[in-house]
Amino acid sequence: MSADSTVTPMALAGLKVIEMGQLIAGPFASKLLGEFGAEVIKIEPPGVGDPLRKWRKIKDGTSLWWHVQSRNKRSLTLDLKQAEAQDIVRKLVSDADILVENFRPGTLEGWGLGYAALKAINPRLIMLRISGYGQTGPYRDLPGFGVIGEAMGGLRHLSGYPGQAPVRVGISIGDSLSSLYGVIGVLLALQERARSGEGQEIDVALYESVFAMMESLVPEYDAFGYIREPAGSALPGITPSNSYPCKDGSYVLIAGNGDSIYKRLMSLIGRDDLGNDPRLAQNDGRSQHAELIDGAIAEWTAGRGRDEVIEALKGARVPAGYPYTAADIVQDPHYLARQMIETVQTSAGSLKVPGVLPKLSRTPGRIGTGGPQLGEHSEDILAGLGLSEEQVAGLRERGII
Repeated sequence: MSADSTVTPMALAGLKVIEMGQLIAGPFASKLLGEFGAEVIKIEPPGVGDPLRKWRKIKDGTSLWWHVQSRNKRSLTLDLKQAEAQDIVRKLVSDADILVENFRPGTLEGWGLGYAALKAINPRLIMLRISGYGQTGPYRDLPGFGVIGEAMGGLRHLSGYPGQAPVRVGISIGDSLSSLYGVIGVLLALQERARSGEGQEIDVALYESVFAMMESLVPEYDAFGYIREPAGSALPGITPSNSYPCKDGSYVLIAGNGDSIYKRLMSLIGRDDLGNDPRLAQNDGRSQHAELIDGAIAEWTAGRGRDEVIEALKGARVPAGYPYTAADIVQDPHYLARQMIETVQTSAGSLKVPGVLPKLSRTPGRIGTGGPQLGEHSEDILAGLGLSEEQVAGLRERGII
């Protein structure tokens, strides 16, 4: 028996994914599928490709982000507005398992590539559709990016400090949350398909993915008419959980909101009077006196450097940390021990990138390649559909690929 024959197939090995989205939400979802063994064919416009190729920092003409978002994928260029390109999509779909798209609702239908049309070709097809407002409802046709979803979903109102302009999380969190919900939907649909033999359509809206993270926002309003407001670095109603200044100008984050943890924290900072106060024994009582407790903690941290504070808190078994920069992350021994920083070879050379998660014990994910060059796999993919070299050359001459 050869060594290769003993290798356990990856969790999603054998699945074929067609990616017809661009930028973040759709491509992030298919990236996750590709990391666990699915074959991902990414369709891009000829000549320009996915706009993400030119976002953020550029090296050798290509975004470094591209090599995270599009790793493990194969690039096929198609002008989807052209009938011949649409026919190629239909051929690809005939034996595909999943199609991922994040165009504005109705776009695929206008090309004759809506779910009803494609399901007639392949009844087992699962289509993941991510859009700003979903495939139905009065806002469906409005353009929607992640930032708008974050605002409508309630996140932006809570971000920042009272009385100041709302701030954004420094990443595209709305898009990424939608991608995660999309992948959950795909996995659910695959499980159901194993029973029924049929695919289905998955409708994910950016604003809904953000809204789903809003915890008790709505029931608090419904029960009390309470509208939650921004609170800076604090977590209202959960005490103590905040950022606190150190004498070296840095900040530490302390989560002392468990009842026993709170008592250990108060003992550490020399405030047993607060730790033993029966009014503060549980979170609801502490939250009524959050300013008093936060003030006591801040007074203690302000007299010490960050490292001293962190070590003392570790010794007292109080959850604590500090805001990591990229430099902190790539050097951290825990990140490295868990393979969360990996090095891949790309068109931009050797590059450190985030590792794969979740961690599966028997069929872990992997990073095979960085992001592909534009149209790098067009000829191979089209040849696999039965097109001759002459036909492929003709498609290229007519600007179809």
